[in-house]
Amino acid sequence: MEAGPGEQRAAVAATPAARQVINRLTDRHGPLAFFQSGGCCDGTSPICLKDGELPAGPNDVRLGHIGGAPFYIDSDQYQRWGTPRFVIDVAPGAAEGFSLEALEGVHFVSRSPQPDDGRDSLPERAP
Repeated sequence: MEAGPGEQRAAVAATPAARQVINRLTDRHGPLAFFQSGGCCDGTSPICLKDGELPAGPNDVRLGHIGGAPFYIDSDQYQRWGTPRFVIDVAPGAAEGFSLEALEGVHFVSRSPQPDDGRDSLPERAP
């Protein structure tokens, strides 16, 4: 996950286990989208939905893609949390909310890699 000279590391990445679940969900449901929750529903767990089921809002920023799926977070929340980078993983046990992976008996979790002081810009705003 290291960036080369002059490159910025991705603001979001997924572990191999998370990518496997994302691939299965994509095969079953079609294109997906992720939203980093800020405290409602599943606390601060990322929520996985069919792409377009919850349109990105004007204050959402896209941090990147995981498994081909866009990953969004509210821009105010992103700034409040100190513009973190996320590594998305899976853990056993279904989520209590409406995220698609609950049907597989797992839930996505957000982890933070080591802080990176090289960030100087906000990811692109959602269209």
